Amino acid sequence: MKFDIKVPLLGFDDLKQVELKKIDDIFMKMTSCDNEHISFTLINPFVLREYDFELPDKVKELLEIDEKSNILILNIVVTQIPIENSAINFVGPLVFNTDNQ
Repeated sequence: MKFDIKVPLLGFDDLKQVELKKIDDIFMKMTSCDNEHISFTLINPFVLREYDFELPDKVKELLEIDEKSNILILNIVVTQIPIENSAINFVGPLVFNTDNQ
């Protein structure tokens, strides 16, 4: 599924559209539609721990999110070997409105 980027990712200001592909029930891969060399491994944070955050009203407006919207929350994970050394960015969640991409 392809999504337009409404709020730039820090350090990736030129990223305008991405594609999400499911890896398994926990992980997804997000790849730039314009640059095949830009990709991120994402994780569903809710399978790891209790997780919540507040989404600013301006972001809700940009993403056209209301109480009926279907949204997907994922976090960037930097995988390492062994897996215990991996890092997850819980501070900067990625929010996808699956109703309007």
